[in-house]
Amino acid sequence: MKILVDTNVIIDVLEKREPFFQDSYNIIRLGLEGELETIMSAGAITDAYYIINKHLHDQNTAREKIFILGNLIKICKSTSDDVTGALILFIPDFEDAVIAAIAKREKANFIITRNDADFSNSPVPALSPSLFLRQFFPEY
Repeated sequence: MKILVDTNVIIDVLEKREPFFQDSYNIIRLGLEGELETIMSAGAITDAYYIINKHLHDQNTAREKIFILGNLIKICKSTSDDVTGALILFIPDFEDAVIAAIAKREKANFIITRNDADFSNSPVPALSPSLFLRQFFPEY
């Protein structure tokens, strides 16, 4: 199963944000264990860097975290077709629409996000980390 991991899930893991950390971590862990194919948008990684650097005020640590992340999750670029596809989706937030278009192009089964309502018109269904784990990996 292939999932696109949204920025907020990545930040939950990198910043160990409670009460979201454990479920988000388990999503990434399932990817590392080969149970899932995990992907993220290139925009998500730049957003993650910005948020981490802003929080830590330490570019070197932020860069190290992003380097590690880039080795754990496949990073998918945005194409002009993704942008065009996003424009015809009825998703109010354009960034979310681009993520949905990337997920569709990459044939992801789900978008994993804590803001699943933001993807209500997505061609790829969105689930929160906790709901995804309950449905597909109840042992976590």
